[in-house]
Amino acid sequence: MKLFIRFILYTLLGWKTKGSFPKDLKKYVIIGAPHTHWLDFFLGIAIKFAEGLPANYIGKAALFNPPFGFIFRWLGGTPIDRSKSNNKVDAIVDVFNTHENFILALSPEGTRKKVYKWKTGFYYIAKGANVPIVMFTFNFKDKEVKVSEPYYLTDDMQNDFNFFYSFYEGVVGKIPENS
Repeated sequence: MKLFIRFILYTLLGWKTKGSFPKDLKKYVIIGAPHTHWLDFFLGIAIKFAEGLPANYIGKAALFNPPFGFIFRWLGGTPIDRSKSNNKVDAIVDVFNTHENFILALSPEGTRKKVYKWKTGFYYIAKGANVPIVMFTFNFKDKEVKVSEPYYLTDDMQNDFNFFYSFYEGVVGKIPENS
């Protein structure tokens, strides 16, 4: 399957990769931006399989019930039970703390629309779980998947966000006006 998806993604569709996901880290948060189109999810799944990346995403527990729950799990989905906590960040930090290996991928924007300021949940998840952040993007302009080195958070949230935003400068999403 890995070779088949690599062939489709890199040969037929013409994407290329700059950088690579860490193989030596057992836990980290991946943030992907800009998220401008529903196709981003499927490209993310393709990268997951093409690169052999054991990445996960989170969803409400009800999505993982029969009859289709097994598909969401197979694609890397992890349910969170919000009945135990009203705080989604704490629930996800608990998932990190109960797994020996866990890589969470999400979009910091929280929507496919144009945003000027990201949501902060990913930051507090990484902070609470004491894990680094790896940035990646699909630059549709150049058909390039760009991956950063792991970034370890500082105690200066504004400086950290400035660093994140600088990684994504000039990146064009599938819907350019939402980038």
